Amino acid sequence: MIMYDVTVIGPSVIDILAAPFDPDALAKGKRDVDQIRMSFGGDALNESVVLSRLGKKVQLLSKIGADQAGRSIRKHLEKEKVSTEHVIVEEGLNTSVNIALVDADGGRKFLMDPHSSQRKLGLEDVLPMLDQMAPIVSFASIFISPCFTIEKIEKLFSRIKAAGKTLVCDVTRPKNGETFEDLKVLFPYIDFFVPNDEEIFLLTGEKDPRRNVQMLVDAGVGTAIVKIGKDGCLVGNKDGIIQVPALAGVKCVDTTGAGDTFAAALIAGLVEGRSIADCAKLGCAAASCSIEQVGATDGVRSMEQVLERYSRIR
Repeated sequence: MIMYDVTVIGPSVIDILAAPFDPDALAKGKRDVDQIRMSFGGDALNESVVLSRLGKKVQLLSKIGADQAGRSIRKHLEKEKVSTEHVIVEEGLNTSVNIALVDADGGRKFLMDPHSSQRKLGLEDVLPMLDQMAPIVSFASIFISPCFTIEKIEKLFSRIKAAGKTLVCDVTRPKNGETFEDLKVLFPYIDFFVPNDEEIFLLTGEKDPRRNVQMLVDAGVGTAIVKIGKDGCLVGNKDGIIQVPALAGVKCVDTTGAGDTFAAALIAGLVEGRSIADCAKLGCAAASCSIEQVGATDGVRSMEQVLERYSRIR
C-alpha cells in the first residue's frame, strides 16, 4: 500500500477564467477581455497539485461526475502525480465547471452551479477511507459542501483526531449564516486553521485580525493562521501571536487559488518537520508565486522555486 504524506478532502472543479473583467464596461456592452482560458481548480485539487509539485505524496478524496469535465480532471491529476484512487466518479452528476471573473487588481468573482459535484461530497464518501488516510489530513474548505453539516464535520473530525492524525482546515464564506459560535464544537479538533481575514471576519464580526487569531486560540484551535494579503499572515497559538510578512514587490495578477497555495506550502513544511513560523513563511512564498499568474496553481512549479522566494522574505 502506498504511504501518503497528506490526505486532502474536498472539491475538484474546472474554472473558466476571464481576465481582466470590468463589470462597468460589460454593462455598457463591451465584452472583450484579454484572455479567456480553462484551468483546473477547487480548494482540494489546488492544494493537492501544489503539494505534489512541492514533492509530497498526496491522496485526494473528492467527487466528480462521469462526464467530459470529470475525465479531464482525472487526467490532470494523474499528470500531476496526485492519487485518484479515492476520487469518486458518480454517474448522472455534473462535474463542477465554474466561471471566474478576474478584475484588474487580481480580485475574482465566481459563477457556479450549486447542484454540481463540488456541493455533493459528504461524510458517507469520506469516512470509509479513514484507515487509509495519511498522517496529515487537510479538510480543504468548511462550508463548501452542504452535505457536510457542522454535525457531520464534527463526527469526521473527531474520528480523524481519534486516529492520531494532524488536522489542517481552511474555510470559505458561510453559506447559511453560520457564526463563530456554531463552529466552536469543531475548533478543539483542529491543529491548524488557516482562514483569510475576510473569511474570519464574516464568522466573528471582528475586524481586527490579531483579535480574531486570539479568539480562535481561546476557542481551542491548536494554531490559528489568518492570512492578511500583502501583509502576510498572523500566526497564533498558546505561546503568543507573531506576524510573518509577505514577499515584497510582487505584482498581483490573479488571487484565485492563492489561499489554497498558501495552505499547501504550509502543509509541505509540516511534512518536513519545520517550525510553524517557517511553515507560514513557506506559505507566503508560495502564495507570491501564485498571484503572479492567472489560474489557481499555474504559478507554482517546484519547492526550489518557493524556497528561493522564502529566502527573500524579511
